[in-house]
Amino acid sequence: EIPSEVANLLAVVAIKRLCRAAGVDKLDIGPKGMVVSFRGNAFGNLEGLVNWLSGQGGAVKLRPDHKLAVVRDMPYSARLKAARDVVVALERIARRQERVPA
Repeated sequence: EIPSEVANLLAVVAIKRLCRAAGVDKLDIGPKGMVVSFRGNAFGNLEGLVNWLSGQGGAVKLRPDHKLAVVRDMPYSARLKAARDVVVALERIARRQERVPA
């Protein structure tokens, strides 16, 4: 069994990989939620992003500065999972855009 510190490091590395694939430039997470910044303040599949946002019941909002704000209480132990869940969703949305013929 690997130590919890190593498991956390591996989880962070996986989230960083997903961030690159989703076009996420920065992910700030704290006790009250997270803020997601996109590379170049743009997301490749805006229609998919809007559809996803509409299904989040107001828990995720697109701010005027083109960043996503996820507002929810997050104890320290839940932050990595919450970050992974959001970034996985964004990566899937971004990947769908790549499959659309030009």
